[in-house]
Amino acid sequence: MLKKFINDPRDVVEEMLEGFLAAHQKQVKRLETSRVVVRKEVPIKDKVGLVTGGGSGHKPAFIGYVGKGLMDGVAVGDIFSSPSAEQIYDAIKAVNSGRGVLCVLGNYSGDVMNFDMAVDMAKDEGIEVEQVIINDDDGSGSKDGMENRRRVDGEVIVWKAVGAKAEEGARLRAVKEVAEKVNANTRSMGVAHSPCAVPSMPHGGEPNFTLGENEMEIGVGHHGEPGVEKVTIKSADKTTEILMNKILEDIPFAQGDEVSVLINGLGSTSLLELYIIYRKVAKMLKEKKIRVYTSYIGEYFTSLEMGGYSVTLTRLDDELKRLLDAPANSPLFVQS
Repeated sequence: MLKKFINDPRDVVEEMLEGFLAAHQKQVKRLETSRVVVRKEVPIKDKVGLVTGGGSGHKPAFIGYVGKGLMDGVAVGDIFSSPSAEQIYDAIKAVNSGRGVLCVLGNYSGDVMNFDMAVDMAKDEGIEVEQVIINDDDGSGSKDGMENRRRVDGEVIVWKAVGAKAEEGARLRAVKEVAEKVNANTRSMGVAHSPCAVPSMPHGGEPNFTLGENEMEIGVGHHGEPGVEKVTIKSADKTTEILMNKILEDIPFAQGDEVSVLINGLGSTSLLELYIIYRKVAKMLKEKKIRVYTSYIGEYFTSLEMGGYSVTLTRLDDELKRLLDAPANSPLFVQS
């Protein structure tokens, strides 16, 4: 049993939302009729609307990225569960200003099914809607089966890029092309040495997977999905080498490339550890003459209190560098 500071487990998402909205009421609001969080000013005139969504338990994702230069609306699911098609449909309608709406989602069966239904519902109402499914996870499928790969943290880079592109006034097709370009040039890999627990009675929860005392799992998913293999826990450098070697060969990344690096803690991995990990990533990239253009180190997409981290590399061109440099302001992600 993993302990948690909660009240009734059945109320955790609603109570979390109540606190989040109270803390950030100048920037975001909840739709009156749906569990959807949107920017206070939506719909925004002459701007493509941007919608994402997924299960709760991944803070700061998803609701932390609703704001200027990022997403306009988020459909909020239960812990590790997809939001309903109706919620997603409500989010699409709320952010639509007549310029169309792009939905960005992870490659999980429930999300894909419900977003597909919501998009069809919106199109029946005459709303122009497109969607891009993110599948950057090297640990969940081969290069020949990209359609089966999960989303890890590449979606954060997609949100940043499409948010900036939409703020520039780009049309829906151009915004979608940016999302597709980021997805095609992004690879991620994660590792965990301890699980998380979905809240349950009375004030805790049972671990969602098990590892031996000296084990870690390479390629583990954000919900505890099985990875590539369980191995004896290794040092930060050796573990990062395993992840990076897999990532670097997948596109493949090559000498002369410029990349963004995202080192993401999964919930209970300290910044001290994450900077040790980044140190190794930077050394490996320098050896391969790959230049780091920008880096993000911290908790960007967690899995409750899971112990572990992921590494995400995105190959950049001039357009993506400009979009990643653009300002953004949301409750849990600020860039000036």
